[in-house]
Amino acid sequence: MDRERDRPLRRGDLLDDPLELFRAWFEDARAAGAPMPEALALATATPEGVPSARMVLLKRADERGFVVSTNYDSRKGRELAANPRAALLFHWHAAGRQIRVEGRVERTAPEESDALHRDRPRASRLAAWASRQSEPVGGREELDAAYAARELEFEGADVPLPPFWGGFRLVPEAYEFWQHRENRLHDRFRYARGEGGWNVERLAP
Repeated sequence: MDRERDRPLRRGDLLDDPLELFRAWFEDARAAGAPMPEALALATATPEGVPSARMVLLKRADERGFVVSTNYDSRKGRELAANPRAALLFHWHAAGRQIRVEGRVERTAPEESDALHRDRPRASRLAAWASRQSEPVGGREELDAAYAARELEFEGADVPLPPFWGGFRLVPEAYEFWQHRENRLHDRFRYARGEGGWNVERLAP
């Protein structure tokens, strides 16, 4: 038995605030050397319910919610504009843990989007200008040419926030904490937001 992966998760191990439990598990994953613990799957859907998912990076997590950034004209940006609900999934294999977060989504304020943009490496900021994310492209040469053009345009200058780029904040309505156990009898606990706070229940694996 892998004791790290198969440790129990009991009701008494939980915290009243699921954000604090998320932070504790996130720091555990980071301390254990998990590669890119901030990587998560973001699931969106069209108003008709057609789903899509992709891996993105968590930018911030605080009392207001979980923030990711993207091109607002990308597929996920368009889907979130039309159907502002989403789900996040963090999975840390070595620890045998995963966390799901579900809720409504809103755009971050322009000043926060600008701060997110400035936190990115310069090359990533240039790429944000160069790429028409999710749109068909004729070939790699087209991408490279667009990047080179932006590199020349902003040579020796700051790379500003593109008007089509920014953050989305998921405001949690539910969390699920999942701990791997033997025989696939995993421990699962769900927090659901209620009028007086968070309601917690154990789920069958």
